[in-house]
Amino acid sequence: MTFASIVVPAFNVSATLAETLTSLLAQTYAAFEVIIVDDGSTDDTPRIAAQFAQDRRVRVIRQANRGLAGARNTGIAAARGDVIGFCDSDDLWRPEKLALHVAHLEAHPQVGVSYCGSALMNDAGVLTGQAQRPRLAQVDAATIFKRNPVGNGSAPVLRRAVLEDIAYRPRHEPSRDWYFDETFRQSEDIECWLRIALGTEWKFEGIPGLWTHYRIASGGLSAATDRQLAAWERMVEKLTPLNPAFFEVNTPVARAYQLRYLARRAISDLDAPRAAALSRAWVSQSRMPLIEEPVKSAVTLTAAAVLSVFGRQTLHRIIQFSTRLRRAEAA
Repeated sequence: MTFASIVVPAFNVSATLAETLTSLLAQTYAAFEVIIVDDGSTDDTPRIAAQFAQDRRVRVIRQANRGLAGARNTGIAAARGDVIGFCDSDDLWRPEKLALHVAHLEAHPQVGVSYCGSALMNDAGVLTGQAQRPRLAQVDAATIFKRNPVGNGSAPVLRRAVLEDIAYRPRHEPSRDWYFDETFRQSEDIECWLRIALGTEWKFEGIPGLWTHYRIASGGLSAATDRQLAAWERMVEKLTPLNPAFFEVNTPVARAYQLRYLARRAISDLDAPRAAALSRAWVSQSRMPLIEEPVKSAVTLTAAAVLSVFGRQTLHRIIQFSTRLRRAEAA
């Protein structure tokens, strides 16, 4: 039986860590370990992690803060599994998730990265009725660059061999390899996935179903859009030498998708000026999102316009009404 490792980066997550770990220990697949990487927490996270470490399947590693990428790298270095999954410390895995991914990888030896869709939940852990439903097949580097079908850091389960193929050690790193680039505090996921897609023969493929529950934090989203866009642009600059022709062809459309995503974040935070600016930016960058995803693109532009013209309260009421409809349909 394939042995699997689940890496859980944890930084000041005392409010959610126990629920996350409980969901992981409830996996129906038997041969696994959970590695909690306490990334310099100053709250009650170490105590909670230590309680769960009484289970023989759980190990805890403490380190000075290195960020999400650094915590994942530490967990990968310590992992014993041939298959490695990631679960952020405020998200949940449904009990069958690991078993389904392992079976998928075992049945498809050319697939290196297995992932799934995610049901979205709010700060309180209540499902919102929304979901990330990514493209599952025929995924190439251009697909990843534009739309990142992996979706979030708690969705993928991948082979250790994939990570070994992209491992490197910076000159200043004394102790272990890097897989995720620790100089990125945002866009570290897509940077890693693109290095895999552009630098190896491994395939990305998803499995049907919403096997991850992904928490969407409310408030303060648009404040981070400038930093996220800057990190995305730095990622493009870093990776362009790997395949200049690929980036020359695909960057304008991928940038439009990134700007559209950030516009939607600004809309969720009811930040009208930022939503309007980002919407103008993605449309001027490329019209391909309107052609390839007309409904989602039109909804984004309409929501930005409603927010700008009618204000926060009107859009907030519309969002609340839409959420209630989705919940009723899902019931």
